[in-house]
Amino acid sequence: QVHLTESGGGSVQPGGSLTLSCEASGSTPIEAWMAWFRQRPGKEREGVATLHPVTMAPYYAPSVEGRFNISRDSAKNMVYLQINELRHEDTAVYYCAAERRRYLDWSILDSRSYNNWGQGTQVTVSS
Repeated sequence: QVHLTESGGGSVQPGGSLTLSCEASGSTPIEAWMAWFRQRPGKEREGVATLHPVTMAPYYAPSVEGRFNISRDSAKNMVYLQINELRHEDTAVYYCAAERRRYLDWSILDSRSYNNWGQGTQVTVSS
């Protein structure tokens, strides 16, 4: 079990940038898929980015590639999501997720692949 806590959400104007943080519990580096999901109003939860547990290679949903950047500080058990050129449609609750299994039952950006979730942080893009 991995306890996750997100922070960094808020209200931002279109075109701005925001960095979300996710702290994972544990005193030693956690080897796990570390992902960010979001749930926009009236929509299902969707995966936006994830990091491979060993190679740390990032993977992005096509809809956000080029604007979102996922990174990790393993020593601090922190995962970040930098969101650039914010748009109204980025308004959502953003969730951090983790999965220790290296081989997932579903795709790497499918919420069913992840068993550990944070409480979410709200991002509102408004002019």
